Amino acid sequence: MNNRRLLPFIILGVIALFVIAGISSSLFYTVQADERAVIFYKFGEGLDKENVMQPGFHMKAPWNEVYIYAVRETSADENMDVLDKSGLSIHVEVTVRFHPLADKIGYIHEKFNRGYVNVLVIPEMRSVVRQIMGRYTAEEIYSTKRAEVESTIKAESEKILGENSVRMVALLIRSIQLPDQIRIAIQNKLQQEQEALAYQFRLDKEKSEAERKRIQAEGEARANNIINNSLTDKLLKMRGIEATLELSKSPNSKVIVVGGQDGGMPLILGGN
Repeated sequence: MNNRRLLPFIILGVIALFVIAGISSSLFYTVQADERAVIFYKFGEGLDKENVMQPGFHMKAPWNEVYIYAVRETSADENMDVLDKSGLSIHVEVTVRFHPLADKIGYIHEKFNRGYVNVLVIPEMRSVVRQIMGRYTAEEIYSTKRAEVESTIKAESEKILGENSVRMVALLIRSIQLPDQIRIAIQNKLQQEQEALAYQFRLDKEKSEAERKRIQAEGEARANNIINNSLTDKLLKMRGIEATLELSKSPNSKVIVVGGQDGGMPLILGGN
């Protein structure tokens, strides 16, 4: 009897569980560690741009909409043809790395929706690449000013995307392809410039060596002049006497005649 009375409650409980299970996806949602979310209140204030939902498990009214955005760094690759300063066509492969500002995804959703990469990032990046490369010649882009081109494109893109709550991390020019005849001409010119620099280096080195030898020779000549000017007869005689006295101290037998040479220099005879 008691079981029959409880049966309606059991049936209602089972039905309630099925209903809750069926609408659970509309009641609960999870934001991952690399994600943020904003809520659109259909019967309230609309899109809440200021309150960004942080990672974790959340609950909402079933009629409200949740928009989840990945805020981790991501990249996009683009291949495009651009014109240089002279109107020459260049094929360029570019990679851009970026991520949305986590606390600004509400503004991104309001302006661009979840397709902001294709609506904002890629078109702006392509536009900036074309504008900047149009200021340089193919030779500058290909060789001498490639780093400058990259940094300028990054700075311009960073400014535009930053104004729209997206942070530019890096922009890399992966490849630059020129028409074969232009590429070969540029390579030949660069090779000739390197050879000219190497030749100039050798000339400068030889000039430096010749200057060093000239300075050394002048120094030796001045030293010899000083020595020659200081060698008087009296000094030579004194040095000769000093040397003779030193020799006389050796154990070898000898005969020393003082004043035996021209100028009165000592004369040593005999000795082993």
